[in-house]
Amino acid sequence: MDFYSLILIAIALAMDAFSVSLTEGFRLRENITVYHTLLIGLFFGGFQAIMPLLGWLAGEQIRSIVEFIAPIIAFILLVAIGFKMIYDSLKDIESEEDKNKRFSHKQLLILAIATSIDAFAIGITFSFLNTSIFIPMILIGLVAFVFSEIGVFLGKKLGHKFGDKFEIFGGVILILLGFKILLGI
Repeated sequence: MDFYSLILIAIALAMDAFSVSLTEGFRLRENITVYHTLLIGLFFGGFQAIMPLLGWLAGEQIRSIVEFIAPIIAFILLVAIGFKMIYDSLKDIESEEDKNKRFSHKQLLILAIATSIDAFAIGITFSFLNTSIFIPMILIGLVAFVFSEIGVFLGKKLGHKFGDKFEIFGGVILILLGFKILLGI
């Protein structure tokens, strides 16, 4: 597979991570630190790099299972988190400090897995094409890291201007991503 195709695949795979990172930047706004921003990039980039390797290793043995189950798992995770974000932004809370605007390692892990399941399927494809996985996995991970960092930065900057409305917007984005993955759009 040529380098141009690998770049396009890496960018396509990074779009979900970018959207979720943008949402996290909106959601966390004042509470996000450089550490959190780097961690988000590392989680998304790391999972986007590891999943193609795992898919490549799995190869043809589980192809039919992954093609059927992966979109369903990603759909359930993204929709559940999206609805939770919308619920949290709409419930009546007395003070800003009580709002669920804390960084969550658990939620980040779930989001990183949910957005990288399609990278697992790409790894299987690479194994079918007898393509070495080393360069693609590094490229996919780096692009996802960079896109995630940009997403958090933009989300944080725009979040200050638009407030809590973006938490609803972010929840809707996650739900739509879930449907996009489920329907294969």
